Amino acid sequence: MKDVFGKAITDYLNGINDADISVHSKDFEDDTIPVHYLFRDFSEMPEIEQLALQNTKGSVLDVGCGAGSHALYLQEQGHDVLAIDTSEGAITTCKRRGVVQARQLPFLEVEGTFDTIILLMNGTGIIGSLQEIPAFFDKLKSLLSKNGQVLIDSSDLIYLFDEDDLVQGYYGQMEYKLSYKSIETDWFNWLFLDKDNLKEEAKLHGFNCDIIYEGEHYDYLAKLTVQ
Repeated sequence: MKDVFGKAITDYLNGINDADISVHSKDFEDDTIPVHYLFRDFSEMPEIEQLALQNTKGSVLDVGCGAGSHALYLQEQGHDVLAIDTSEGAITTCKRRGVVQARQLPFLEVEGTFDTIILLMNGTGIIGSLQEIPAFFDKLKSLLSKNGQVLIDSSDLIYLFDEDDLVQGYYGQMEYKLSYKSIETDWFNWLFLDKDNLKEEAKLHGFNCDIIYEGEHYDYLAKLTVQ
């Protein structure tokens, strides 16, 4: 898949800031991600992200690290952080910004153990689909140290749909593609998981699930621990 995020954030790091990332959906109007937002510092982060970072402990795996803003903050707080992303440009940017350990690596290929795993900016998205949930939880369990935790956020999208639209499939399973200037990805799956479904799936796969934050726009932050 073409590295839309990587190209955009590499351009921004090189002083080129003349376009945003466009998000295309089969179900909704196009949206945009301002590239500068991916370079925010702690004071500019929304409350849900600040809370996640403040609740981090010990060694950290930052999944889907993007431009490295979360990893950089956690490094400054003294944490040993491994930042991973599938985007080559993202990892290059992280290293240039000072992230000590940054690797281009899919989540399911990570090895080692960590005290905290963070998945933010709709962390459930990388699961992709409901069918991939068992593999996701199995991998989490293999990566957590004793008494480790997962901090993950998502949103309940039910407010976007009419009742008639909810008759087929799970409403949080979306398809997107991204574009930046002349670069465009293929369509890919992205999962928004409501908190009740997350709790149910967590219990089914041997995890406790505590909701530690609920926002005004159906967003939430959860802490997962092994039972």
